[in-house]
Amino acid sequence: MTTLPSVSKTKKKRQSTVWTVDEARRFLEHLRATEGPHYAAYVLILVLGLRRGEVLGLTWDGVDLGGEQLWISRQLTRVGGQLLHRQTTKTEDSTASLPLFGLCVSALRHRQRVQEEARKMAGDEWKDSDLTFTTRTGTPIEPRNFNRAFESHCRRAGVPRIRVHDTRHTCASLLAALDVHPRVAMRILRHSQISMTMDVYTQVPSPVTRKALDRLNERLTTESDG
Repeated sequence: MTTLPSVSKTKKKRQSTVWTVDEARRFLEHLRATEGPHYAAYVLILVLGLRRGEVLGLTWDGVDLGGEQLWISRQLTRVGGQLLHRQTTKTEDSTASLPLFGLCVSALRHRQRVQEEARKMAGDEWKDSDLTFTTRTGTPIEPRNFNRAFESHCRRAGVPRIRVHDTRHTCASLLAALDVHPRVAMRILRHSQISMTMDVYTQVPSPVTRKALDRLNERLTTESDG
C-alpha cells in the first residue's frame, strides 16, 4: 500500500522557494551593512539570474564595466572531488552578452576594490587568477562553502531560507523593481518571446522597496567615485 504525503507536508515543502522583491532587497541590504565580500556575486545571481557555477567561474576578462556588458563563458564546478574551471557549452545563451546596469555595475566596481584590498592583505600568499570572486588569498571559492555562506546570510538577514538556485525565480521581479525595460529583461531572462517575459514581469514593487534599491545603488556609486 502506497502512502501519499499529507497536504500539510506538501505545502510545507513548497513554501519559501521564491523571495519577494522586498525579501531580496532585505537580503542585499544585510550584505552591504555587514560588508559581505561577495555582495556583488549575490547581486548578479539575483538581478541577472546567474547560476552558482556561472558567477563563481566569472572572470574579469568577461566583464566590460565601461561598455556595461558581461559574458558567461566559464563555470566553476566540482566533479569527482576536483574543482574545475571549464568552458561552458557553446550555445547562443552562453556566448551572447548580458547587459550590466546600475546596481550591477556599482556592485562590480565595489568588488574590484574589495579584491584589491584582499590582494594587498594576503601579500605573498595571494594566488593570481582572473576570477572575479575569490577567497581572501585569491583561490577559487568552494561551491559548497558558497552555499553555506548563503544560508548563513539568509538567517542573519531574516529572510526565508531558500537554495541559491531558487534566487533565479526572483530575477524578473527585481528587474521590474529596477525599472529595467521589458526588452532588456527579455534578454537577461533569455526568453525567446516578449510575451513570456511579460507573463512573469508583473510584480509591482512598493515605493519603499523601490527607494531602498535606489539607495543601495547610490551608496555604491558614491563609494566608487570616492
